[in-house]
Amino acid sequence: MPQDQILKVWGELACFTRPELKVERFSYPVITPSAARGIYDAIYCQPAEFRWQLTRIEVLAYPRYIALRRNEVKDKAPSSMIILRWMEGKEEVKPIFADDNPPDDTKGRTQRQTMALKNVCYRLHAYIRPWPGLEARLPALEAQFRRRASQGKCIYQPYLGCREFPAYFELVEPGAQMETPPPIDLDIGLMLYDVFDLSRPGKPLDTANDELPSISLFRAEVRNGTVTVPDYESDAVLKGRRVANA
Repeated sequence: MPQDQILKVWGELACFTRPELKVERFSYPVITPSAARGIYDAIYCQPAEFRWQLTRIEVLAYPRYIALRRNEVKDKAPSSMIILRWMEGKEEVKPIFADDNPPDDTKGRTQRQTMALKNVCYRLHAYIRPWPGLEARLPALEAQFRRRASQGKCIYQPYLGCREFPAYFELVEPGAQMETPPPIDLDIGLMLYDVFDLSRPGKPLDTANDELPSISLFRAEVRNGTVTVPDYESDAVLKGRRVANA
């Protein structure tokens, strides 16, 4: 049986943007399952062999907001396949310029308001779920994750919602004494669960068609400082259809 791998995660700033307030970023009061899964993926990820399933989020610091103004570019990076062709010299690189003096209002940069969180701290619980046929690999996968996390190794710097807000982490060993979360009770309402279809194996480089978003939501609440995260396959997770961008 898979065992929960526990991480203590903290950082000075965080922003887990509510999708209904996308233009002017406004953070959820706690980390989303998607952002938490991203931290585990940053430490150890084999999308063709397994995925991470969050089970619990413990909020170790009271949510505190801070208002920021940030410069953001209006353009976005292309698909990973296009970037790979740039790296291989098969296609001309088209950089994104922050100050491009564009003829229209779709390029360049803009200043936006952000309601972020400050001095956050969480204890995350997640387990490895191997894809069918790879269950025998579970002990080796868990051992590899614990080895990497205990040594502070990561594939890339984990972050708290936005890449400029780095996340720091440490592995909580089995049997370690853990602090009790503060008595926080919040009814968050519908919260973003994930933006990918977690029911299928991933690939190192997905095709453009496979990158279509698959939004899922769940009704989140904090009880005694803890958010219980349902399984992705659960009826408690509301899933939408995968649709192409308009």
